[in-house]
Amino acid sequence: MVLAILATGEVLFLLSLLAGLVARYPLRMPRTGAALLLAAPVIDLVLLVATAVDLGRGGTAGVGHGLAAVYLGFSVAYGHSMVRWADQRFAHRFAGGPPPARPPRYGTARALHEWREFGKLALACVIAAGLLEVGVLYVDDASRTAALTGWITRMGVVVAIGFVWSATYTVFPKRERS
Repeated sequence: MVLAILATGEVLFLLSLLAGLVARYPLRMPRTGAALLLAAPVIDLVLLVATAVDLGRGGTAGVGHGLAAVYLGFSVAYGHSMVRWADQRFAHRFAGGPPPARPPRYGTARALHEWREFGKLALACVIAAGLLEVGVLYVDDASRTAALTGWITRMGVVVAIGFVWSATYTVFPKRERS
């Protein structure tokens, strides 16, 4: 059940994003577009409630429950920048806006960009791990929450990989070709 709600939520998120941007730019209805873009957090809230209800009714945590927590963590940490990314492209394409900014490619500027992205990744993983831990405490039965504790470990591995990735741009900065 949770996997179906998760998949439906992702589809609804993308549809609300697309509908909000279409209303905002081609249809020139900025207020309607903003309202549609604000539907994304509501979709996340529905997923959180559905997961809690399923666990509260005696369900055993599975892959879907862990994935829901990870999805929510990443949605919170990356949601605003994903909407901004899409908004810049729609504004450029349909409203004569400036071309979207590209991330820096070389040197210190690129390293700083990678560390900012690592910050978002770390925030997403901390939120996800926090939600997973809340799920473990909420159920209070280790036999039903083993899948959730496994996801907490995975979030630590993801943060470690992200740290190493970002550090390589500091230690070995990419240089512009002469």
